[in-house]
Amino acid sequence: MADRAAGRPPAIFLMGPTATGKTDLAVALSQRLSVEIISVDSAMVYRGMDIGTAKPDAAILAAAPHHLVDIRDPSEPYSAADFAADTAALMAGIADRGKIPLLVGGTMLYFRVLEEGLADLPPADPEVREAILREARTSGWPALHRQLARVDPDSAAAIHPNHSQRIQRALEIYRLAGRPVSTLKREQREAGTGIDPLVDHYAVTRLALLPHRRELLHDRIAQRFRAMLDAGLIDEVRALRGRGDLGPELPALRAVGYRQVWDYLDGRVDYNEMVQKGIAATRQLAKRQLTWLRRWPGKTALFIDDEEGNPSEFQQIFTNCLKNLQNGPIYS
Repeated sequence: MADRAAGRPPAIFLMGPTATGKTDLAVALSQRLSVEIISVDSAMVYRGMDIGTAKPDAAILAAAPHHLVDIRDPSEPYSAADFAADTAALMAGIADRGKIPLLVGGTMLYFRVLEEGLADLPPADPEVREAILREARTSGWPALHRQLARVDPDSAAAIHPNHSQRIQRALEIYRLAGRPVSTLKREQREAGTGIDPLVDHYAVTRLALLPHRRELLHDRIAQRFRAMLDAGLIDEVRALRGRGDLGPELPALRAVGYRQVWDYLDGRVDYNEMVQKGIAATRQLAKRQLTWLRRWPGKTALFIDDEEGNPSEFQQIFTNCLKNLQNGPIYS
């Protein structure tokens, strides 16, 4: 169970926008493969936020335990840096137990931190980025990778020659700061403020549940939000609100659905407006997730519908998922 070429243990990223069935697929995989599930969801970390986060119920969690679920009180912020540190320790422990980390969720920022690390680096500069893109269009990304290797060999060694986003960002930082990104990150690690890309230590298979047509996803989102209301979402938010120490400015309560119900309980919107705003906010979340995933390098798409937008049977999606995994490092 290792990537013999690189000597790295395998890991699986199962990504996708909200309402695509990631949890169901992860649970099914846990019954077939020797995996441990790590939740990649910035809202599921909070206790008492179950219905609006579509958190797996007690029976599912008993059959397929999820790490990083119910680990924070809603009053305690949980950052991407917290997630990266917790996940690094969890993945190492899972690999030591001879199992495969299966990271499942839709918080794309968290996945990005695992892919790119976390450091206090110069912000993006549109002009510098456009200049690099022009060079890439002329010479190709492998040529820019060789350019990176000359100025920042450590970063180049950790980046695939076709990983355009990471090459672009590393060159951009070098041109803006005049120093290699690897040097900046090393200095920040030594100061206790930086985090390495975790994927450099694992052979990662990246799977993304995606729709051919957004109409299917929009319908699922509307149905699910109304089902959450039927299941008691308003009472869940009322209980959080009744604590007296929470407010809509906290990261936990900015999660989609919770903000809209909070406004409803405050009398700012009526019930029908709350429903429409909750559905619209969830669709906007899905749009942002899809935008991230469209340009995600190295991913394999698992479509939840056919090209006409007809939903696929779960067994078909599961079979396609297993076929893709069989071609990856977990079977090497």
